[in-house]
Amino acid sequence: MTDIQGLPARRAALTLLDAVLRRGQALESALGSATRGIDNPADRALAHAIASETLRHIPDLDDLIDGATRQRLPDDAKARMVLRLALTQALILGTPPHAAIATALPLLEGGPRRLVHGVLGTLFRAKAALRSVPMLPPAVEARWTKAWGAAMVGQASQALAAPPPLDLTLKDPAQTAHWVEALEGQSLAPGHVRVSRDLAIPDLPGFADGHWWVQNISASVPARLLGAGDGRQVLDLCAAPGGKTMQLAAAGWHVTALEREERRLARLQENLARTGLAASCIAADVFKWQPVALVDAILLDAPCSATGIFARHPDVLHRIRARDIAQLAAAQARMVARVADWLKPGGTLVYATCSLEPDEGEVVAEQAIKLGLQLVAPDQNLLPEGIIIAPQGWVRILPGHGRDGFFIASFVRG
Repeated sequence: MTDIQGLPARRAALTLLDAVLRRGQALESALGSATRGIDNPADRALAHAIASETLRHIPDLDDLIDGATRQRLPDDAKARMVLRLALTQALILGTPPHAAIATALPLLEGGPRRLVHGVLGTLFRAKAALRSVPMLPPAVEARWTKAWGAAMVGQASQALAAPPPLDLTLKDPAQTAHWVEALEGQSLAPGHVRVSRDLAIPDLPGFADGHWWVQNISASVPARLLGAGDGRQVLDLCAAPGGKTMQLAAAGWHVTALEREERRLARLQENLARTGLAASCIAADVFKWQPVALVDAILLDAPCSATGIFARHPDVLHRIRARDIAQLAAAQARMVARVADWLKPGGTLVYATCSLEPDEGEVVAEQAIKLGLQLVAPDQNLLPEGIIIAPQGWVRILPGHGRDGFFIASFVRG
């Protein structure tokens, strides 16, 4: 029944939703296989948009569905998945209700079409609507309320309502005023420009010539804390896709960028080529590799749960579990312990994660102090507008104002 217009995109969206919710796969990594055979880029983009917006609003979508069914559908029932997708199209993406129904029912071959048709008809006739501020999944809300309080959960819900604007990092911070004007954006720090998310990035002035790259302002903070390189040696560990590598190279560091995955390293090298910046790129695992000589600085943006980027990638809210966070935190602590001895005496280690979980930030920092590393509070002047230093001396960025959640701590080896 793939002759129905738009059905392949909806089928791909259903596959994406299943990949995230049942297999724990990241949405972006599942996209290629889910859209295989769809040649039209617009249809691939539609499949991604349907799945992403569904993941952004699942608790609210489920409230509507449960209010229109006599018996609650299981969370993993295909009928619930299809209802979520159809409601997302009609209530968020502006698809006419009849078209949402027409492309939903064929997804239920051999399934309860009459039930789904009835639920959708009931909700559309009742002019059903979603909350303007979506709810977080209950497990995430409970975890973040315990860690940060109810006010943070409210800010996170607000951040989840829509994808944030795009932040750009400039190759030459001295040209900030020029690029603010050329890109019709705003700046929150030297070397930063924020633009509308609706813009086509490759078509913007300066992209092809490598004058800037996309990087959330929170993600720019770890490299900012290292300041000017003046020809000194720095290791950028777990470096792909390369935003921090490029920041460091542009700031005058001799950068060795380490990345375990060849595919991700290739993307880093493409970004370096576009910007005309230089770094020595090595495909290796931090736990199996070591430098031939001690270095002046290390930037370790460790693999993490990525819960801090939930506003851009809402799939993390549904696929990351407490056991995942515990496993990642243990690996992060081992990683810090391994690389600390690679620093020259007096050298600096900047540890960072794009996570909102204390176990992956504050707890790892406390363990680093026990290793003998000295926590050093950064210069507030190095931080973008609105980002402050915590009383402990590290930087904890909570969601809001278009910023990803992040943790950053700077240490010196004695």
